[in-house]
Amino acid sequence: KQMAETEFVTKADILADLWLNYRNDAEFEDFLSYNDLGLPLAYAYTFGLVKMEDTGAAMVEETFDLLLEALGIEDTGYQNISELLGGDEL
Repeated sequence: KQMAETEFVTKADILADLWLNYRNDAEFEDFLSYNDLGLPLAYAYTFGLVKMEDTGAAMVEETFDLLLEALGIEDTGYQNISELLGGDEL
């Protein structure tokens, strides 16, 4: 059985939400510091401030993968950040 994968626009939206709303959260301090390009890029894309080129898309994908790794979870096709952080199963 193939796992669902989170869609790119949703990955960017989740990362933008993380960057906006969790930037002062100590739990994410190292992650936010390390991903100082991928997170604002995802934000800029989500809010229509930039057009996404392949290089930027790869950076957002990598940042999302690092987030999943940091949280110790797999991509099961998340819809939003609360689902990802809460681990809510459908």
